Amino acid sequence: MDAAAFVHHLISLPDYRQQIVHIEHIPHQGAIFGKLDNPLHPCLQACLKCLGISALYSHQTKALNATLAGKNVMIATPAASGKTLCYHLATLDAFLHDKDSRALYIFPTKALAQDQLRSVRQIARPLSLSVRPRLNRGSRSEAIPTEAMATFDGDTPQNERANIRKQARIVLTNPDMLHLGILPNHQSWSRLFRNLKYVVIDETHIYRGVFGSHIANVMRRLRRLCAFYDSTPQFICCSATIANPQEHARNLVGLPFEAIVEDGSPHGEKYFVFWNPPVIDEAKTSRRSPNSEAALLLGELVQKEIRSLVFTRTRKLTELIYIYTQGQLSPFLKDKISPYRAGYLPEDRRRIERQFFDGELLGLVATTALELGINIGDLEATVLTGYPGSIASAWQQAGRSGRSAHSSLSFLVAQESPLDQYLMSNPDFFFSKNFDNAIINPGNPYILKPHLLCAAWEKPLEAKDEEFFGESNALLAELEQEGRLRKSQERWYPTPSISYPAQDINIRATSGQSYAVIDGRDGCLLETVEASVAFFQVHPGAIYLHQGESYLVTKLDLARRIAWAEAKPVDYYTQTMEIHDVRVTNLLEKKDCHGVKVCFGDVDVTITVVGFKRKKQFTEEVIAEEPLDLPPQNFPTKALWFDLPQKASDRIADAGLDFHGGLHACEHAAIGILPLFALCDRNDIGGVSTAFHPDTGKAQIFIYDAHPGGIGIAEKGFEMIGELWQAALKVVEECPCTDGCPSCVQSPKCGNNNQPLDKEAAVILFEELVA
Repeated sequence: MDAAAFVHHLISLPDYRQQIVHIEHIPHQGAIFGKLDNPLHPCLQACLKCLGISALYSHQTKALNATLAGKNVMIATPAASGKTLCYHLATLDAFLHDKDSRALYIFPTKALAQDQLRSVRQIARPLSLSVRPRLNRGSRSEAIPTEAMATFDGDTPQNERANIRKQARIVLTNPDMLHLGILPNHQSWSRLFRNLKYVVIDETHIYRGVFGSHIANVMRRLRRLCAFYDSTPQFICCSATIANPQEHARNLVGLPFEAIVEDGSPHGEKYFVFWNPPVIDEAKTSRRSPNSEAALLLGELVQKEIRSLVFTRTRKLTELIYIYTQGQLSPFLKDKISPYRAGYLPEDRRRIERQFFDGELLGLVATTALELGINIGDLEATVLTGYPGSIASAWQQAGRSGRSAHSSLSFLVAQESPLDQYLMSNPDFFFSKNFDNAIINPGNPYILKPHLLCAAWEKPLEAKDEEFFGESNALLAELEQEGRLRKSQERWYPTPSISYPAQDINIRATSGQSYAVIDGRDGCLLETVEASVAFFQVHPGAIYLHQGESYLVTKLDLARRIAWAEAKPVDYYTQTMEIHDVRVTNLLEKKDCHGVKVCFGDVDVTITVVGFKRKKQFTEEVIAEEPLDLPPQNFPTKALWFDLPQKASDRIADAGLDFHGGLHACEHAAIGILPLFALCDRNDIGGVSTAFHPDTGKAQIFIYDAHPGGIGIAEKGFEMIGELWQAALKVVEECPCTDGCPSCVQSPKCGNNNQPLDKEAAVILFEELVA
């Protein structure tokens, strides 16, 4: 593929409207090789030669040197840099020196575990079939049969599980099965735990927020059981490039780590294009839909027979962009693209993966499920529909194209949000490698508490377990008061009423509850959605998209947690509006920043979904608004809040501007830009602005974690509040609109319908905040 020629083709299209605002040419990088301090086992050296590997990249040798020296290692290098070889070689080398040693590989998805099983078997195959007889005739110790490596997940047949528990030397699994199936049944896995040499945690940048906080507690339960079986495994973590790899690995596992961050692998040249949808309403600076723009790009790529992958942020957008692209392709090419997302049956996902790998499909529209390293063959182009929430994820998605030495092309299609528009105006921020911080909060009581119950089920808790879980006497006392734990001889035991507590925890959410989406025609289950998002996705009147088909939600049964839906072809989609309220319960910390008082503490948040908008497909035009009568959702969490300078109030009054509108606009802009400083989604945070707050007696802006107990995002915002104000000011000040737009101060989820907003007043507020 000639990337430059394709970009020129786009510019020559009749519909081109100066969407390209920046092209970053990333030149070819040659390989940088390294040297091992001590050689690998001779059989493994011969094995590498059989595979055509004559030397290892510098980051691979650094990782192996640290691992073989007994250290825990975090490898944080770009996509397709060969991180997997680091842990495969360490594991196989250990096996060749110790016939009893075992390894546990943990991947965020079943599909990735299956993919890596094929990878390690490919590496080990010469070891078991050809190398051993040639190097050590008559010796059985060097043979590592590929059958000694197996996945263990929900798809593993029951009749194979007992043999895997007893015989497998590498067990590849996911966090869900580790939490649900392995740790609670550790007695059946005693051989694994007793001989565990390495624990590999791949794609650790995925483990952030609520999910990452759950995984951190699962890792502590794992380490606790390893100690019970007298093993102290080393941990090898792999991640996309993030700002705090060493800190994140330590927080995730609870042990010290050495970070390897310098990439020695070769890369082909890449053209990274920033694509800003054109303005279609000059008065409102409203832009064309990024979904339509992504469909346009995919259509052009497919017509040029360029193998491409479009990333979206939600299941709904996956279906929408697939439908949009179908509309611009010939009948022959329509069959060359497919949607791909969670919620599809496993056999459907495997079929799509196989078709794409084999070349039957030219284009996929996918959620971040394909951000991870599943092998779907060589890709030439990637399209990111909206900034994915972190620079790490953006590079991980872009890195899916050009995973060899060939040239590649990536597009970032901007949404109408302050964050996306900031990057369009400041591409240097993105390309200067200002990577984000991965944030987790293992001590969140709403997350830690159920894991303590799981740990007690696995093995009675003792005072010495503070080594793993920290000081948790208050939570243990709560569990005792609730009748779920009992204390006897300085140990905590589950009460007889407790039966398999792991099944009550959804480690991918703060709540384990979910709603079933039922097809009203035949009563069949379409999908399930988490209870925490049900009011936003399957409220009465919502349009729910499933495999390219639109369903109208006709009824939401709160008591039974069922959403009834009927297939209905429509030309619109829906988006909720909410009202948020915050009450301060405990001030934890305060500081002075540029003469402004900034606070961090505990708050109670109430969210009420008050209505929804119907928005036209393709144009995103709001065609109707409907009220909703749903119960409020209340939860305790963490928040930052700050005062507003008196000088700003005076300037706003003198200029005849709207102080309330300025506060509101300031809140929206700050929330929109915060994901630049913390690995999070905009939906992970919320905010409230008020000219008078009863808990402080003055005007206030709050930004809070949108998950019970807090996950560390507001705390990171508190730490970096000065930088947050500066970035928000830049977004609002540089936006060409007059009165405020979705690119600067409007929020698509505002329950007050973005009223009042005063952009000029917001600029004054930010100017005084950073003065």
